[in-house]
Amino acid sequence: MKYHFASDNTSGVCPEAWQAMATANAGYQPSYGADALTREACEGFRRFFETDCEVFFVFNGTAANSLSLASLCQSYNSVICSDVSHVETDECGAPEFFSNGSKLLLAKSSLGKLDPADVERLITHRTDLHYPRPRALSLSQSTELGTTYRREEITPLCQVAKKHGLHVHMDGARFFNALAALGTTPADITWKAGVDVLCCGGTKLGMAVTEAVVFFNRDLARDFEYRCKQAGQLCSKMRFISAQWLQILEVDTWRQHAAHGNRMARQLADGLNELPGVDILYPVDANAVFARLPESVKAALKERGWMFYSFIGGGSRLMCSWATTVADVQDFLRDASQAAAQ
Repeated sequence: MKYHFASDNTSGVCPEAWQAMATANAGYQPSYGADALTREACEGFRRFFETDCEVFFVFNGTAANSLSLASLCQSYNSVICSDVSHVETDECGAPEFFSNGSKLLLAKSSLGKLDPADVERLITHRTDLHYPRPRALSLSQSTELGTTYRREEITPLCQVAKKHGLHVHMDGARFFNALAALGTTPADITWKAGVDVLCCGGTKLGMAVTEAVVFFNRDLARDFEYRCKQAGQLCSKMRFISAQWLQILEVDTWRQHAAHGNRMARQLADGLNELPGVDILYPVDANAVFARLPESVKAALKERGWMFYSFIGGGSRLMCSWATTVADVQDFLRDASQAAAQ
């Protein structure tokens, strides 16, 4: 089976992260995050975002999103998110579980992106005691449809949220792909735009089992380490998951890998767009391609071993990663072209 485009999770660990773990393997270090590498990685995030943020490392994106949202809400609160957001469609109720019942309120989205007017409609819809009071706004960067928020789109959403006393969470499972695509600074599309906490994705960038939860509003991070411990997200040998970030952030490795994945997605979309009966459903801003393929083409590709998923909106989702090669793209396009010609 060919899992090249099924997900950016299906690729291996990038060599820089692998080397970082090998380096961390030397000798003895304090456990549970008290080691020097973890402290250095946290400082690396502060340099990267140009601010004194609080940083925690967890194993996966579900934990990062759910625990950070739980830190923003009480059980009687609600979280406003896109109707196609990952926290709504693919977290198995974890945000509600870890917050002891905070409700997700679904806002309408266009191309996966929230509209400030609809967010405000949900916030002000009801203010009585019988309604779960909105307390957090959750954005995805890049979105579940592969699109990206520009700073001028993030800022109005954050302004609406802050006007009504909401905190802003950003699901950044593919934050680096969005950052590479936008060509801006990390600070500009996070805390400078009004984001309070970012779940910064490492796994999809090529790292092994590591996500970072970055609190730009340090007051919201109070006791977050206890949430991590209680949820089974406190790594005893923390240096192995934190050390990877040093290599990824310090030498701009993130940009190399993210830009490559984005470039491969663009080449894949351009090639598919030339085939009869194929529609590219959404702008290819980052490393995701959503295409409506004829059923005969989908069947033929899967018969040839290609794995990919049918996704939101009925299209086929094709993900590119740091490890995707030009040959991978060409092979897929060749098989798709042959199938379309039959």
